[in-house]
Amino acid sequence: MKETIGTDKKTALQAKYDAQKIAFAPIMFQAAKAMRDLGILEYLLKSPQRSANTEEIAKALNLSVYGVKVLLEAGLSLEMVTMKDDKFYLSKTGYFILSDELTRVNMDFTQDVNYLGMSNLQDSIKNGKPEGLKVFGKWDTVYEALAELPPKVRESWFAFDHFYSDYAFPEVMPHLFNDNPKKILDVGGNTGKFSIFCAEHNPDVQMTILDLPGQVKEAMENIHEKGLNDRISTHALNLLDNAIPFPKNYDAIWMSQFLDCFSQEEILGLLKRAYEALDESNSLFILETYWDKQAFQASTYSLHATSLYFTAIANGNSQMYHSDDMVKLVEKSGLYIDTVYENIGVSHTLFKCKRKK
Repeated sequence: MKETIGTDKKTALQAKYDAQKIAFAPIMFQAAKAMRDLGILEYLLKSPQRSANTEEIAKALNLSVYGVKVLLEAGLSLEMVTMKDDKFYLSKTGYFILSDELTRVNMDFTQDVNYLGMSNLQDSIKNGKPEGLKVFGKWDTVYEALAELPPKVRESWFAFDHFYSDYAFPEVMPHLFNDNPKKILDVGGNTGKFSIFCAEHNPDVQMTILDLPGQVKEAMENIHEKGLNDRISTHALNLLDNAIPFPKNYDAIWMSQFLDCFSQEEILGLLKRAYEALDESNSLFILETYWDKQAFQASTYSLHATSLYFTAIANGNSQMYHSDDMVKLVEKSGLYIDTVYENIGVSHTLFKCKRKK
């Protein structure tokens, strides 16, 4: 029996208010970001009693009283500030907007990577293509574009990608190295961050990064900088060309925050190639964030929003999946899930998969 997700128990008045929040969300997002970036929130945080009036803030930050006033009044509706006796106070929400690393990473990703292109979401839904990516240039997917995107866009994209993985990597090491693998194939290894982490964690392991030519080139630069050329190699190929097999003779295949970048049909092709590259003694590890596996509503909300980034910006056909979707694809490929490790990092689940006998 399928579980029921969500409720509809709001009063009509509350529902209409929430509808207005959605209607004005892009405008109010910019107000929140302006309060953060112009220093208004920080000024309130560092002021006595975390409070100040409009004139004090405007003078200290060299802004107009008008500008500070309209932002702070928007901040009242955003519940980022409160007001008493003509003084504004920083709220808990305002504090998180200012100081929480997760919130900062998500806001910068929304602004720099998604904001302009997201107006093309409807066309992306209709056409099955990332129509929003055209605000940056002519590419079929964001992955082809990464090496050429504007610096600020690249910075925010990688900060978003790495924030979640960085917390997960230390926690997966015991699971990955439990069977003492000597050679690991890092599929979709991107800039080489995971392979470098593994090589520094385990002095005996040999890593190979499998990815697109542009990503492999950048990975090699990072590997060389770390002095790990003798321990980490690269293999460039078109990951979506199912006619090209994965290299064999690896003790484990690793896929981290990788399969969510593809459609279900494409994932099945990748899993089948992993199946062909493994024998019964080897394992495939899949590290992903599934929206149904989240302990907190904020995580589920963030993952649903991230799915729309995949739709409009990344490739037009992938998403942050429900875990049932991935389980079905794993089983369809000829593999089975041997072990599930929950609550990895910020919001990840690790599947250890093996070939069916």
